[in-house]
Amino acid sequence: MSAVHRKGRNLKLLTAALLASATCAGDVLAQEQAADTGGIQDVVVTARKRAETTQDVPVAVTAISAEKILNYDLSNLERVAAQTPSFVIGRSPSGSGATLVLRGIGSNTTSIGLEQSVAVIVDGAYYGQGRTINEGFFDLGRLEILKGPQALFFGKNATAGVVSITTADPGDRLEVIARAGYEFKAQQMVGEAILSTPVSDTLGVRLAMRASKMGRGYFDQIGTDQIYPTSDRISTAQVVTPTNHVSGPAGDDRGKEFYVRGTVKWEPTSDFTATVKANFGTNEIDNPSAASVLYYCPTGASAGNPAIACGRSFRSSANRFPAAIAASVPYANASGQTGNSYRSWAVNANLNWQLDALSLSSVTNYNWNRNIFQFDGDSVSRAGAPGVFATEWSTYHAFSEELRALTSYDGPVNAMLGGYYQKTKRDYLAWTASGGLENSGAPQSWQRYLANSKDSQTKGETIAAFGQVIVNPSDRIELTGGVRYTHETKDSYFLQPYSHPIRVAQGIFLPNTRIDSNLSFDNWSPEATISFKPVRDITLYGAYKTAYKSGGFSNSGILSPSAGLADFEFDPEKAKGFEVGVKTMLFDRQLRFNVIAYSYKYSNLQLDFFRSDTFAFTTINAGSARTRGVELEFEYAPRSIDGLDIHGTLNYNRARYGDAIGAPCYAGQTRDRGCNLVYVDDGSANGTARPFNPATDAAANRQNLKGSPTANAPEWTASLGVNYETPISAGWTLGLSADGRYSASYLASAFGNPYTRQHRYVSLDASLRLSSEDERWELAVIGKNLTNRWYATGGTDAPNTGGGTGTLSGTIADQIGFASQPRTVQVQATFRY
Repeated sequence: MSAVHRKGRNLKLLTAALLASATCAGDVLAQEQAADTGGIQDVVVTARKRAETTQDVPVAVTAISAEKILNYDLSNLERVAAQTPSFVIGRSPSGSGATLVLRGIGSNTTSIGLEQSVAVIVDGAYYGQGRTINEGFFDLGRLEILKGPQALFFGKNATAGVVSITTADPGDRLEVIARAGYEFKAQQMVGEAILSTPVSDTLGVRLAMRASKMGRGYFDQIGTDQIYPTSDRISTAQVVTPTNHVSGPAGDDRGKEFYVRGTVKWEPTSDFTATVKANFGTNEIDNPSAASVLYYCPTGASAGNPAIACGRSFRSSANRFPAAIAASVPYANASGQTGNSYRSWAVNANLNWQLDALSLSSVTNYNWNRNIFQFDGDSVSRAGAPGVFATEWSTYHAFSEELRALTSYDGPVNAMLGGYYQKTKRDYLAWTASGGLENSGAPQSWQRYLANSKDSQTKGETIAAFGQVIVNPSDRIELTGGVRYTHETKDSYFLQPYSHPIRVAQGIFLPNTRIDSNLSFDNWSPEATISFKPVRDITLYGAYKTAYKSGGFSNSGILSPSAGLADFEFDPEKAKGFEVGVKTMLFDRQLRFNVIAYSYKYSNLQLDFFRSDTFAFTTINAGSARTRGVELEFEYAPRSIDGLDIHGTLNYNRARYGDAIGAPCYAGQTRDRGCNLVYVDDGSANGTARPFNPATDAAANRQNLKGSPTANAPEWTASLGVNYETPISAGWTLGLSADGRYSASYLASAFGNPYTRQHRYVSLDASLRLSSEDERWELAVIGKNLTNRWYATGGTDAPNTGGGTGTLSGTIADQIGFASQPRTVQVQATFRY
């Protein structure tokens, strides 16, 4: 069967499923278009919670089909981002666990209290944590990336965009899929098993499982045995003989994962559908900082270990916990081996009723995750007291309910009305050994080698109401206007149960002092859109959009005598602006060509900053930022060449800070490089900043980021790809795919540090597939990042490096980049029945 005919058949099935479960049940133009053969077939999306084609919906949306997900084994969000221009995901060993960035707007990684500016929606439910990237997104129905503010339809915290994931449902026939793969670089074995079957005329079930195990890591580890000395004392006046502990190399980033998802779909009548999904997953990795690469150092080598050269290569270094520390610190592996263990489960229920002219929907979700990590906080194999070893235990619970009603009267006016409720709880515990500190007289035995421990919690509650009026003055024009009202509360506390007496005397930590935070936020986020279809295959639209991301509390901060509640609390982030677009199908639907232009302003951008020289964290609202850009995309599928599809994008995005007075300086930034302001605690959430005064100030500590680019914001990105399927002999089809992505240079840091610049690069993915005509058998070879380009997807200053910040002669800190994966090649065999 040709690719074009198969796409047409898949579209019919997908459209039918969406019409049965979507919140809108009116006539959908996609039904008529799906009957076409050849050329470009439409892709149905639910970007506005109703079934529409990508060409009709007045939203900047990238739809990734289930077919492409399989062709490239896009089984997690990092792999999706690696193929999507203007979308960046950077994995971090600590803090929030990841940064998700669209069009240069995202939340950095160092605070677990920051929710993402790019919301992840799974089967209609909101997942806002960075560690969501550890989930196993496989056996999918579709994946949609919505760019720009998306407040009205997707719950909360979508100031930069939304990644909407829909997992596969049971079909109307028995389906058995078995898939096995092997990736050579990581020596990773992957297996999937899917069983889907109707139980009766009204009931269907689907069970999907995926597991993998790595024989080695993606990154070469160059760490060596190091000595970590500890001194058993409680004051600097004491003179004691240090005890030397051996710290072996941490090893590579090998890991294993297991995911299972069960789905039950019940359709007792043509007017009612109930779908319940439950999933469980575990994800473990031996070295969570393996991808943290020292890629820039002022001397060319690590400040902590001159034997470690800095460079843009797929290698890093770290050490195990010394045995004595591993035996005492909570949640440390007995062997001292570093690691990260993520576990999650969730239950999701979607109910849909179709009345005469009214669609009702309900999405109920409960999700839970627990993350435990143990890592070398230096991210470099080094000896001496500056070494940092840390463990963390955190859990997150979220319950949510969304109700929505949508009318479909024959008249020109219809409406959507809904409500949303969410209740969350985050618990956070952390323990850090550093500075060669030891205290045999500590109150608890597990505190002996600790410099500090943390205990924090945040309970959140969200209540929202939203509505939209839809006006169709003619068959060609649609006017919509809507608003979401949100009320949120977040109640938090932070406590350091233990701090070493020396660190207390030095004024670094303030133990046994609890700070409490009770925050409340209210927001109205309106939007309006006008769309016009002069002919069937052309859509023009303009939209005004706003969005809001709640403020909060930095659970992973540090409390010192000079810090207070204002250093932990941060205000909401907001967005507003315009976009216009032209979506076309040309030349007898052989060419899809779309152009979208946008301009959005972000205020109170939420940023967290790690001060490497003082080993402290600061969470702030960094003034404003603006993104302006133009995005072009095309797809060409000539009817004269059955099975050929050529596609590409070209994007210009300028993301720059506006007035951002009071942003932290990067480590080693001197006054002549812009670190020329001084923080003033005026009792407000972020304080203020004044010009540096040499008569009264020892050093400056703030800057104005105005005009600097935001993090992970290349001005130019592009992609070009081809997919071709053709019969090669009786009963067999050959498939070829290749997709290249170009990125211009950008800064990997949010604070204007020129030494974090990532140079321009091109990455290439490709796959080769041989399948039987009945699609029962397929053998594939999948290559990703075949150009083997190293690039940073985020980063931070290396701990205990850099100095002289805000003076006339600073030393730049070593730079750690969260690196992309190297070249990988995977063979994969699939059997379907």
